[in-house]
Amino acid sequence: MGENNSGGNLAQVRHVVLVLSGKGGVGKSTLTTELALALRHAGKKVGILDVDLCGPSIPRMLSVGRPDVHQCDGGWVPVYTDSSKSLALMSIGFMLENPDDAVVWRGPKKNALIGQFVSDVAWGELDVLLVDTPPGTSDEHLSVVENLRKHRLDGAVLVTTPQAVSTGDVRREITFCKKVGVPILGIVENMSGFVCPHCSECSNIFSKGGGEELAKITGSPFLGCVPLDPLLSSSLEGGGDFMKMFPESAAFSAITNILLQGKTLTCLRMLS
Repeated sequence: MGENNSGGNLAQVRHVVLVLSGKGGVGKSTLTTELALALRHAGKKVGILDVDLCGPSIPRMLSVGRPDVHQCDGGWVPVYTDSSKSLALMSIGFMLENPDDAVVWRGPKKNALIGQFVSDVAWGELDVLLVDTPPGTSDEHLSVVENLRKHRLDGAVLVTTPQAVSTGDVRREITFCKKVGVPILGIVENMSGFVCPHCSECSNIFSKGGGEELAKITGSPFLGCVPLDPLLSSSLEGGGDFMKMFPESAAFSAITNILLQGKTLTCLRMLS
């Protein structure tokens, strides 16, 4: 399937943002999902491209199951999570015959699929496309960057947890971004404290401040902290819309502030 205009299927996408981390298990997919929902509730049209080939979890988080992926003249039609078509999703999870199947592919096959995902999904008009990536700095990341650069790429939001073992890996991800010329839009410290489900007090069970310190050391914008919130966890497990269900929660405030902080810094122009 070829591109039918100068910008291809991304021609009507205003902003493209990668969500990266050098460490697995820090909550990239969670943050991608909640940022997308927050943007949708702000009246924006949002897309998520889930290229975490070995762990595609966003379809479950958005409770879309495993629908058939259809094709149109422009390419693959993304799966819409609502009747208003304000949140679109494309994921490797839709391509697997069995959700328990492992993706045991060598690099060239992975890179070819990523190239198709970038160029052959008919997104239509979007305010922002969030790209959820696997952890690390592998072939998949190079393929994503190279393919998106042909169209447009605003930059990357990096996700870390407070501990040094995580910030060390994310620091290498920052080096990767600088080497390949991807602007760093900001760093988010996820799992920054635990919100008690009974009294709502936030306790720093891991540590706190690692992400903010990393931002200072590397000269990167710091977008904010998101705590561990049992309400968020249960919402994701059930495929619920956390941003709609729990507007009084600490995690809701944190995610909303990240968007506002990004707008204030003029580095994350998704609300413009």
